Amino acid sequence: MRQSFPWRDFLSRLAVIAIPVALQNLLTTTGSMVDTMMIAPLGEETVGAVGLCAQFSSLLFSCFWGFVGGGMLFFAQYWGAGDSEGINRAYGLTVACMMTMAALFSGFALFAPQLIMRLYTDKAVFQGIGERYLRVVGLAYPFTVMSAAMSALLRSTEKVRIPFYGAIAGVAVNIALNALLIPRLGVEGAACATVAAGAVNLCVILWLGRNHPNLTAVNRHFRWNRAFVREYFVRCLPILLNEVLIGVGNMLINIVLGRQPEEAVAALAVFRVLEGLVIGFFAGFSNAASVLVGKEVGAGRHELAWQRAIRLIYLCMAFIAGTGLVLITLHTPILTVMSLKGESLRLGFGMVCIYAVAAVIRMGNWVQNDTYRAAGDAAFGTLLEITFMFVLVIPAVWVGGMALHWPFLAVFACCYIDEPIRFVLMQRHLFSGRWIKPVTPEGRDALPAFRAAHGHGEQDT
Repeated sequence: MRQSFPWRDFLSRLAVIAIPVALQNLLTTTGSMVDTMMIAPLGEETVGAVGLCAQFSSLLFSCFWGFVGGGMLFFAQYWGAGDSEGINRAYGLTVACMMTMAALFSGFALFAPQLIMRLYTDKAVFQGIGERYLRVVGLAYPFTVMSAAMSALLRSTEKVRIPFYGAIAGVAVNIALNALLIPRLGVEGAACATVAAGAVNLCVILWLGRNHPNLTAVNRHFRWNRAFVREYFVRCLPILLNEVLIGVGNMLINIVLGRQPEEAVAALAVFRVLEGLVIGFFAGFSNAASVLVGKEVGAGRHELAWQRAIRLIYLCMAFIAGTGLVLITLHTPILTVMSLKGESLRLGFGMVCIYAVAAVIRMGNWVQNDTYRAAGDAAFGTLLEITFMFVLVIPAVWVGGMALHWPFLAVFACCYIDEPIRFVLMQRHLFSGRWIKPVTPEGRDALPAFRAAHGHGEQDT
């Protein structure tokens, strides 16, 4: 059962999936950096306020990403099994759930922006600017969410270039409209550019994907039955809980960080953009894990899926380490051009240094969790992440930031204190192979032989 690992084929397939996704995310992050640079002349207060608004957008991301992760579990395994109708049903249910979340968040941004800003900061100067920005940018949320759903389907079926082209168009429109509208409308101009960019991105994906057998088959997207809906939510529930609770946990952390000195808030806003750069590289490996592992699990080739998973995780960590070194080396020109100076620049550099070390382990944990999800095990990583965040990370951040009033960088470092512990536990689970839990008949039929080869009994099936 165990053979020499096909490195050439593996790296070729990894490159085909991971590179376009990494480039797309790098492009999007670069667009965010340009946004920050173009907003910078409006002052540090504006940069900080827009950064706080981005945290609300991140909460939306956490909520709908649970459905993306759950959907990709089904998309990739059905793709490996050649079940087109299964892909259609899973995609339709995923879109329905995601657009419900988009409508909810748009409603809050458009009609209750003051509530959102008061939650994230107690500084009136940030609140006023942020409210004006949210009243416009809330219109972009449905476009962003629908684009994410379509991108997940396209990537899972190995059509990764289409979302990349959509991102190119969206970023180009965003930069052009920023240059045109920010001098005239200020922060509202930046929000208008974001809305237009989201619409263009969505339209490009729809146009280029119009011949995809699953993307536009609307009449087959909603043919659900009770058994399928039940299995979908049983499989997805741990992922949904993970993303929602992690989003809430991050919101609690950001409430603490948003009440730090103004220089720290401005530096944090810039850091979040750079963090997106690192996540952009990581996302290529994460999507590759979902497809390259999930597809083989769905087809019943579990040994190959297991071997691929191990290599994907360590390659991801090496990639992130290299990215962190680049950020440390170039921190001065990057942070300066994004409006940081003096104390803000010092704090920004401190965050980059802390993250360059922590991100290697964090992204290793993240890609392991995504690998488990694609293979059908959505519970293990979820339980660890939620438990450690609410038992260890959030209490440490709140005590350090709100009660003991530690220096900002010490509070920031507390955000990562759980990662090494989780990494050890995730590695044990990785090598056990117990995370392979197929949803297809082909995968289930091949499972007993894989379990036997890895020394697990029938209770693991």
